[in-house]
Amino acid sequence: MKKNERRGHPNTMDPAIIQKMVDNYRNNHLAAINKVLGVNDAHSVSFGLKTLKKFIADIEFFSKKVDPRIADGALGIRFYYAAYPKENEWDGFEDEKSIGKNYAQKHTLVMIPTLKKKSSDGSYQDYDFNPLDRATFPLKEREKEQPITLMAMSSDSKSREVMAQNHGQTIPPADSAIETY
Repeated sequence: MKKNERRGHPNTMDPAIIQKMVDNYRNNHLAAINKVLGVNDAHSVSFGLKTLKKFIADIEFFSKKVDPRIADGALGIRFYYAAYPKENEWDGFEDEKSIGKNYAQKHTLVMIPTLKKKSSDGSYQDYDFNPLDRATFPLKEREKEQPITLMAMSSDSKSREVMAQNHGQTIPPADSAIETY
């Protein structure tokens, strides 16, 4: 297959369904968050394609560096809903200077790599793991240990970093005029 050739049809959704889902979030969840917290919370996050491609390539490269047998189909990304700290709680927040306090308390997404592993019931589950830390890989010799526990333990150490991606452009503070939904 040539580089510019694709097999199959891309995934699609009906725009009316997308609009209903977005409206449902904004009219219920977002409205409640804004009312309770008294903020104008973000309702979308966007990431540049270059950023996403690099993150995916890094997951593939560093995972296979640890275990070359890992198939592409076993790798994935989990999107965690997250929120930036309150404006007066940004001390020690490592991205404070690059992000800006106008993001305070707003929703964001944090992406964490996942790796499929067969669970005790025979189904395959996506476990969080850190491609930079072999101890977080769900391996057969740790059959009874949950890799997510290992992931949390490894992230407690100040000397280690967990492969993750954050800080796409959130709206607000960016202008919503660029959105379709």
